[in-house]
Amino acid sequence: MEPQTLKSNLVLILDFGSQYTHLITRRIRKLSVFSLCISGTSPLKSITDLNPRVIILSGGPHSVHSDGAPSFPDGFIEYVQANRVFVLGICYGLQLIVQKLGGEVRIGEKQEYGRMEIEVERACGLFGSKSVGDRQSVWMSHGDEASKLPDGFSVVARSQQGSVAAIENPSRRFYGLQYHPEVTHSPEGMETLSYFLFNVCGIAADWKMQDVLEEEIKVIKDMVGPEDHVICALSGGVDSAVAATLVHKAIGDRLHCVFVDNGLLRYKEQERVMETFQRDLHLPVTCVDATDKFLSKLKGVVDPETKRKIIGREFICIFDDFAQDLEHKLGNKPVFLVQGTLYPDVIESCPPPGSGRTHSHTIKSHHNVGGLPKDMKLKLIEPLKLLFKDEVREVGRILNVPQSFLKRHPFPGPGLAVRVLGDVTGGNALDILRQVDEIFIQSIKDAGLYDSIWQAFAVFLPIRSVGVQGDQRTHSHVVALRAVTSQDGMTADWYYFEHKFLDDVARKICNSVRGVNRVVQDITSKPPSTIEWE
Repeated sequence: MEPQTLKSNLVLILDFGSQYTHLITRRIRKLSVFSLCISGTSPLKSITDLNPRVIILSGGPHSVHSDGAPSFPDGFIEYVQANRVFVLGICYGLQLIVQKLGGEVRIGEKQEYGRMEIEVERACGLFGSKSVGDRQSVWMSHGDEASKLPDGFSVVARSQQGSVAAIENPSRRFYGLQYHPEVTHSPEGMETLSYFLFNVCGIAADWKMQDVLEEEIKVIKDMVGPEDHVICALSGGVDSAVAATLVHKAIGDRLHCVFVDNGLLRYKEQERVMETFQRDLHLPVTCVDATDKFLSKLKGVVDPETKRKIIGREFICIFDDFAQDLEHKLGNKPVFLVQGTLYPDVIESCPPPGSGRTHSHTIKSHHNVGGLPKDMKLKLIEPLKLLFKDEVREVGRILNVPQSFLKRHPFPGPGLAVRVLGDVTGGNALDILRQVDEIFIQSIKDAGLYDSIWQAFAVFLPIRSVGVQGDQRTHSHVVALRAVTSQDGMTADWYYFEHKFLDDVARKICNSVRGVNRVVQDITSKPPSTIEWE
């Protein structure tokens, strides 16, 4: 699925660095409207090529007065005016509109952070469904404020402190919200976004997963020649399984799936996954045991980013070898590689879509994005690269992928390499982690909690602690348990277990796994942490 294939009602978000930007994308898609996010500093051509109907300027951590503060490209104002594109600025985006169109932005006398009440002053445009005097609670996060509006603009709402909360110039199709409508702390934010898109901009709610599926099948058929063969890298997770099923529907038996045991899998993962592929998904899969190859490359490596890139390179080498073996059998060498890359993978591997981003940082390189070698021989097919996890599951449901498979918790491509902090080949870290993780996950299933949790796993920590086991002093390993709730993996909150559950699990681990005498729980949200430890 390429953005150009779905551009008639495209809402394009220009990202200026806000931690909430991805939420704008998600909220708009929930309204059945296709949205994409690219860097706010992308060249004008990157914007015009997408031909958006609406552009949203995101918030950001900068002040418009700061040296090097990010801004949309030269010619942006002229482009949106000439092409009758609607523009909505959120927080920093509002201030950017004000400054660039001739208004003034100053440091606020009273900064506004957190929940704040605003009052509607004009029941039109953004608040056309409201009445003058209506109030609502919103989430503010700004130190600067618009002190003088550009010609033709009106204030349509103010905060309880009297600051500008919303502005608009309908004749020029420019609108602005000083608060964040995309977060749940703005309870009526979705209503405002919905009214803006459907009533003000005339956007149609015509983006459906069935249409996405059909369009992607067409794209794959056009891309892959009638004699071409394709390799699909199966990880045992939802993403690659849905990607494989989708491509198989498009090209049939010219798809050749490979599952690589890299020595970094969970307890009995190879046997369980291969059985699922054959019994439930009916996909032809070859299993390659590359344990020694991966672990030898990872020996002594402790930096998580280096681990990811090593693993990404090794995967590609194996796929190249698999392609050569197929060439000998088929007389026709595969030229494409299917991967289950998702939109969050692309965003987090930075630079995010648009790649001109200079005001944000790489969170982590996903092994199938940032870890790919420049000289890889196979061409990529990534049918899910613009979708979030819940959207992938919906595609899977349409493709009749079994529910039991779709509900599986995410498992990182680099596997346990990012759950062993430090050298994965040191001692028996992998064996200990597999046993601990199996006890934890099985306990969650037995308690009927598995489907309520987005992701759960154990982590091997590179520390030892003193304990007493069997009336003897021990100096053994510490493991951590992590469980989170989330919608798309971009933000997450830790899952609250009952104390008895945690007590039972900790006892099972310490009594069953030799070499562990202490169990801790991670109770950190994302942000500030990531979901995986690394």
